[in-house]
Amino acid sequence: MFNSIHEECGVFGIYEKEKTKVASTTYYGLYALQHRGQEACGIAVCNDGLITQYRGLGLVNEVFNKENIKKINDGNMAIGHVRYSTTGGNNINNVQPIVIQHNKGNLALAHNGNLVNATSLRKEFESIGAIFHGTSDTESICYTIVRERIKCGSIEEAIEKTMDVIKGAYSCVLMSATKLIAFRDPNGFRPLCLGITRTNGYVIASESCAIDAIGATFIRDILPGEIIVISKDGLRSITTHIRKKKSLCVFEYIYFARPDSIIEGLSVHSARQMAGKILAKEAKVDADVVIGVPDSGLDAALGYSQESGIPYGIGFIKNKYIGRSFIAPTQEERENAVRIKLNVIKETIKDKRVVLIDDSIVRGTTSRRIIKLLRDTGAKEVHLRITAPAFKFPCHFGTDIDSKDNLIACKYETTKEICDFIGADSLAYISIDGLHKLANDLDLTYCDGCFTGNYPIDIPDDINDVSKFSMTLTKDKRA
Repeated sequence: MFNSIHEECGVFGIYEKEKTKVASTTYYGLYALQHRGQEACGIAVCNDGLITQYRGLGLVNEVFNKENIKKINDGNMAIGHVRYSTTGGNNINNVQPIVIQHNKGNLALAHNGNLVNATSLRKEFESIGAIFHGTSDTESICYTIVRERIKCGSIEEAIEKTMDVIKGAYSCVLMSATKLIAFRDPNGFRPLCLGITRTNGYVIASESCAIDAIGATFIRDILPGEIIVISKDGLRSITTHIRKKKSLCVFEYIYFARPDSIIEGLSVHSARQMAGKILAKEAKVDADVVIGVPDSGLDAALGYSQESGIPYGIGFIKNKYIGRSFIAPTQEERENAVRIKLNVIKETIKDKRVVLIDDSIVRGTTSRRIIKLLRDTGAKEVHLRITAPAFKFPCHFGTDIDSKDNLIACKYETTKEICDFIGADSLAYISIDGLHKLANDLDLTYCDGCFTGNYPIDIPDDINDVSKFSMTLTKDKRA
């Protein structure tokens, strides 16, 4: 219904010293990460070395129920995954975790991110007879680990060697018969953090909000390039791939992550407020009220209000019960869909000069409809302020900004032309320099390639060839 940017997925893992209901705990962890992926989800559990799983297409509460959770619940380890597809389509064979049996045991893997060399890896494995069941790059990670494991003395050594081969963004949790392992790419494109449970077990998650959700305690972020190995012997850190350069996706702070998460020592809520304050300094306008587009625009609107002195108001009520499957095929139905999703509070808007804060503009059609809603409600002026710079380049590291053809900033040459298209009285984006001030005095560096075209690693020419692999979609929710 809305043309917004989507992140690929979220991962979760738990290790307990004794058998417990680890699938139920993972279910709640995935629920907290639902915002990172709404197309599919899955859970794999290890019980006495045997890995079982359940996965399906849909939201966490749609895929899992008491019956199928009960079948896989008992064990001392589990990993889980919520998915939004970037590499590979919305296909049951792409749903994670992926479970593989090999001649030295078995493993399950959940992956957040996107490999830039997925195509060449897949071609290499297919040339020696490997059979791929889906189209995602996660299978290539699995096959690389298994290839190295056959030659190595341990699974963690195999992962070290795998990290020499795979290139791009990957924050992963892996489960073998006896170990829970987390590993993060040396650039740290995607977040990954570590916590401790109330029974002195360990938990791994894409965001700290999932650690909070199960009553565990956040310990720290897993470092870019770090491998964390958890077993009956405790926790061990392998640092052979750690380097100083970091390239966390800055859009994690602007949009992807939940505001109650803390990533790399920075509160997402605080980062969004800071973005609003920076926008107020860079693009102030005379107005009567500042409002935000739910949800990620709300914190930024508060920051803009605090810095500018313009009163903050609640401009929209969001219907949280409308699913992603809502279909609006005609223009009239699309207009109605916006009203169903967002309803304007007239008392806040009518006869006011409004500053509207949002996180991004992709195609421009959503912004255009929201601005029309405000005008229909009686807004005198609408000034749109965006907490991200203009998207001008594809993202290769785990978001679905895959083509310049879909970006309004590439379609129009000037901000004025975009402003005219969406129907605003004025439009301003945060600057690149402003974007890099979100962390204040913290020593953080970001990937801003989708805004600047400057990527932290080289991008191969065949990066998009993986789309040539096609699979048939099935409605079967069992794996």
